Amino acid sequence: MSLRQAIATPDGKRRYVRALFGTIADRYDFITVVLSYGQDRRWKRRLMTLASPRPGARVLDLATGTGDIAFAAAALGAKVVGLDITVRMIELAHAKRHGVALQFLVGDMLALPFPARAFDIVTTGYGLRNVPDLTKAIDEIGRVLAPGGQLLSLDFNRPSNAIVRAAYLAYLTAVGAALGWLLHRDPDTYRYIPASIRQYPGADAVARMFEARGFSRVRCYPVLGGLMSIHHAIRANGAHRAHGD
Repeated sequence: MSLRQAIATPDGKRRYVRALFGTIADRYDFITVVLSYGQDRRWKRRLMTLASPRPGARVLDLATGTGDIAFAAAALGAKVVGLDITVRMIELAHAKRHGVALQFLVGDMLALPFPARAFDIVTTGYGLRNVPDLTKAIDEIGRVLAPGGQLLSLDFNRPSNAIVRAAYLAYLTAVGAALGWLLHRDPDTYRYIPASIRQYPGADAVARMFEARGFSRVRCYPVLGGLMSIHHAIRANGAHRAHGD
């Protein structure tokens, strides 16, 4: 089965992503540096500057990986929970704590183990592109955010210009294949990134999804010339729209 076929359905993508991130967890920090040209930490600092959590703010970092965004929020005095579906990622995040006061959990973005309105800020780095059901993930984020709470997401973009998109995906495919072979002896390992971008609606379409699912003041900040993006949205007051509305 090809990679494109493996992630073509929600169930297939769920299985593939879980297996993939278990495989790459120990090299995740290295790969994010390489694929971001060393800019990943700066982009996450920008996300945190946009969030500007006050001391004591309740922050949930989804797809936390090894915890970069979660640690940044905790350093500002927020009460932070980092959640990831990959057990090994959470083990690595725990190993980086060094006494920092925050909590890490294994959990699924599509079924968050928290009550409604439990958080003031929800962040995610490279998370929404990987979920098997993007609408449901947005609804779960909206459910656990208090009215007026913030959602911030850093991720790859799907460029709208066909020529730019083709060049971008070709580059990621070539680099991903080389890295996959060098690190894992499997060229498909990081080819998942361009394959997932092909499925991704793109930053503008995701912004419209936020608006349709109960968020307001949705802003999309281009990063790396628009090849990446940071979304910043506010959970609207009033009833939250349920999945399937």
